[in-house]
Amino acid sequence: QVQLVESGGGLVQPGGSLRLSCAASGRFLSGYAMGWYRQAPGKQRELVATITSGGSINYVDSVKGRFTISRDNAKNMAYLQMNSLKPEDTAVYYCNARKQQATTTYNYWGQGTQVTVSS
Repeated sequence: QVQLVESGGGLVQPGGSLRLSCAASGRFLSGYAMGWYRQAPGKQRELVATITSGGSINYVDSVKGRFTISRDNAKNMAYLQMNSLKPEDTAVYYCNARKQQATTTYNYWGQGTQVTVSS
């Protein structure tokens, strides 16, 4: 089992920055792909960014150039640095850890942290 706890959300003005953190316990994250997802009211959860165990990174087009995903396997942490925030970034942000091992998929979620971008 992997337990994930997000932190760092809050209220920020447009153009501002936030850094989300995801702390993992129960297993070492080094073998897991890590991802950040978000869900706005009335919308489906969407993928924001992923980083594989090997360090390959992908972003959804709407955050490219503004958000940066990273991980620190030694600390069992993942991060999402969010700059130039826009009102449309408002959502609950979730951390995800995923690993495929043979025919078994291990998939874990945090409880989410609210990000509100508003003046």
